[in-house]
Amino acid sequence: MGITKTDLYSEEQNRVALQLKAIAHPARIAILRHILKSNSCINSDLVQEIGLAQATISQHLKALKEAELIQGTIEGKAMCYCINPNSWEQLKAIVNNLFESYQSPPNTNCC
Repeated sequence: MGITKTDLYSEEQNRVALQLKAIAHPARIAILRHILKSNSCINSDLVQEIGLAQATISQHLKALKEAELIQGTIEGKAMCYCINPNSWEQLKAIVNNLFESYQSPPNTNCC
């Protein structure tokens, strides 16, 4: 079998790309902001907070969980979600490093 495109990149590069892809949706940004603001496990209040159907919210939560940005636990019949602190801190460090590595060129007419 041939090499896949993801094989060209490191495990970290693939993971970061997956996580940033998961974040790259306005509903998921809203979900993450709500989780961060509440600073606790959330569950059913997302439907009222975000204004999307439960099935749609569940799909977005699944994508965020698969990217390991959030984690969930079962509480009775419901799932309770919160930020995955390890993945969140790793992504934060990598993205901060990426942005901080930029140096403005001396000639501002670069492109």
